[in-house]
Amino acid sequence: MRTKIIAKAILAASALTVAAAPITAEARPKKRVLECSTPSGVRRNANNGTLIGAVGGGLVGNAIGKNTTGTLVGAGVGAVAGHEIAKNRAQKKQCRYVYR
Repeated sequence: MRTKIIAKAILAASALTVAAAPITAEARPKKRVLECSTPSGVRRNANNGTLIGAVGGGLVGNAIGKNTTGTLVGAGVGAVAGHEIAKNRAQKKQCRYVYR
């Protein structure tokens, strides 16, 4: 009788260790990794910023200069500014930390 109880206790303990092994494998600490999007998303956003900046700069240049030269200068300045602003925003926005 006593050996049967001991045998059952050993069997139960061994079953718990087998069931707990996958749980302890998943409980290991995960690493924090910085993950960023592909450069094509940054390029697409920068191109959109260039277009929007050129249109906005052209409108402002036309309003200030009231001639073609003012419009062209405003469009050029707006395009460069829009491109840089959109590129910087896209690079900052697309990165995040992931736990692996």
